[in-house]
Amino acid sequence: MAEPTAVDPEDAKIVTLARSARARTGAAEGAAVRDTDGRTYAACTVALPSLRLTALQAAVAAAVASGAEGLEAAAVVTDAGEVDGESLAAVRDLAQDAPVLRADAAGTVLDVVS
Repeated sequence: MAEPTAVDPEDAKIVTLARSARARTGAAEGAAVRDTDGRTYAACTVALPSLRLTALQAAVAAAVASGAEGLEAAAVVTDAGEVDGESLAAVRDLAQDAPVLRADAAGTVLDVVS
C-alpha cells in the first residue's frame, strides 16, 4: 500500500470535491480540477452507451466549457493503482506541469504525478 502524501490546503479542497462527486453518483471515479483563475470543476466517470469519459476527462471538459485556459492542479479519487493515460493526457492538454493527485476513497492522497 502506498504511503500517504502531504498536500497543501488548496489541493486538499479539490480532493474533497473529487470525493464528493464520486460519492454523490456512485461512479467508479471522481475528479476535480482547479483552473489558473482558482475556479474549481468536479465530475465523475461518464459511462453511457454513446459517451465514455474518465472522471478527469469530464472535469477538464467542464473547465474548458467554462472558459478555462489552463489548470493549476487536478485530483482523482480512484481504486486504480495509477492515474490512467487518457486522464493524464486531458490534464496535459491544458497544463504540462500541473500536479495530478491520486487519492483513495477516504481522501488520502497516495501519490502525485507532476
